[in-house]
Amino acid sequence: MSAATETLVDFDEALETYDPVLGFEVHVELNTKTKMFSSAPNAFGDEPNTNVNEVDLGLPGVLPVVNKAGVEYAIMIGLALNCKIAETCGFARKNYFYPDTPKNFQTSQYDDPIAYDGYIDIELEDGEVFRVEIERAHMEEDAGKLTHMGGAAGRIQGADFSLVDYNRAGVPLVEIVTKPVVGAGKRAPELAKAYVAAIREIVKNLGVSDARMERGNVRCDANVSLMPKGADKFGTRTETKNVNSLRAVDHAVRFEISRQAGVLNAGDTVTQETRHWHEDTRTTTSGRPKSDADDYRYFPEPDLVPIVTSAAWIEELRSRLPEPPAERRKRLQAEWGYADAEFRDVVNAGLMDAIEETIAAGASAAVARKWWMGEISRLAKNADVEPTELGATPATIIELNSLIEAKKINDKIARQVLEFVIAGEGTPTEIVEARGLAVVNDDSALGAAIDDAMAQMPGVVEKIKGGKLQAVGALIGPVMKATRGQADAGRVRELVLEKLGIEG
Repeated sequence: MSAATETLVDFDEALETYDPVLGFEVHVELNTKTKMFSSAPNAFGDEPNTNVNEVDLGLPGVLPVVNKAGVEYAIMIGLALNCKIAETCGFARKNYFYPDTPKNFQTSQYDDPIAYDGYIDIELEDGEVFRVEIERAHMEEDAGKLTHMGGAAGRIQGADFSLVDYNRAGVPLVEIVTKPVVGAGKRAPELAKAYVAAIREIVKNLGVSDARMERGNVRCDANVSLMPKGADKFGTRTETKNVNSLRAVDHAVRFEISRQAGVLNAGDTVTQETRHWHEDTRTTTSGRPKSDADDYRYFPEPDLVPIVTSAAWIEELRSRLPEPPAERRKRLQAEWGYADAEFRDVVNAGLMDAIEETIAAGASAAVARKWWMGEISRLAKNADVEPTELGATPATIIELNSLIEAKKINDKIARQVLEFVIAGEGTPTEIVEARGLAVVNDDSALGAAIDDAMAQMPGVVEKIKGGKLQAVGALIGPVMKATRGQADAGRVRELVLEKLGIEG
């Protein structure tokens, strides 16, 4: 069945007929100083093809050398995932031909991964815990990066030509592969998102990866298949490649469930293949038939000796593990004083790290939560991006709050200033000065606006004189309008009462 003739089935309707089976392959780029098998720098954002040497390019006569830090980071990830650590393991050559793989093979691990048989407990939004079993975590090297030119949205389809950057070739990777995940039902997309978020949190907490999904430090290949209700045999799976945001993981799994249900309902069979995720349309399209292990012609890497671990080495690395994420969450909630529902909202929004950084920079827990969970999240939702991608920083929040406390701006103005910060106009202080947004505290300017308001609303004035002091609020609105929302409401109230000879 072609993509053009595929009919999507409503997600809830699909789950009435089929049970989803999930699987995840999460690739984690390690932040070692050098690459996995060469001395070339491991750095992001440098000029293309500058962090490359003869080993990365597979030139004749070169020999790889294993990065010890990369091995230690892999062991630490395995330990954090409750895995067994192999006493000995080796590397293999995974053979395939593609422009971003200059050696025409990838150095990886095949039948003897560094870590295996682990698990991770995933807490969903309502507090339910779902255990995901880990089959293996193995070491390998990343491929280069292709940039497709001249086509639509940077895709290979329709591109005129492609540029290749080998800076990423050889960057250390740990690939974490789950066992089949069954029983999630309608919560499958939510579980997928939460699982990848948990892996990202773990590797960032360990300090072994920068864990920035927008840079590709953490990438997920999401496997989805469907089996009819009551069946005991898995369906044919697809693998949606390189999904690089938490929202996209959720959407990709949801789309594949609806798409595969449509294929099966039409009496067709699902093709075992890789799929490309398109964020702009939130759809997947066919990639290539999925290769099995035999297709890669794995064989032992002849230029690398096996890695031998010892109990002492493993225990030394275990002693370096930081506080487990679950314990960290409990500690932070207690320190911040958030209610259970408040803290769960923070975790579900993926803003725990941002709030922690903001508090560490000097903000109170209440202020940090107010801005990240409030205005920043609202603007992010409108822009259809993650809150941390907007450009607001802990320094932004602290400066905005300082301006409010100094009564230079009010909350309403602060929200406007935040939008200008996100638009790239400068710091909050620079924007307030450049746009003339400071609160009007000058009694003469406020007095004139108050006199006009009182003249226009004599009935309100009489109510205030009669003892109904809450009626002052009716005068504050016109004064705010006259001052473009920049009046100090508290000072307006004081001046109104002073003019009427009433003690506040």
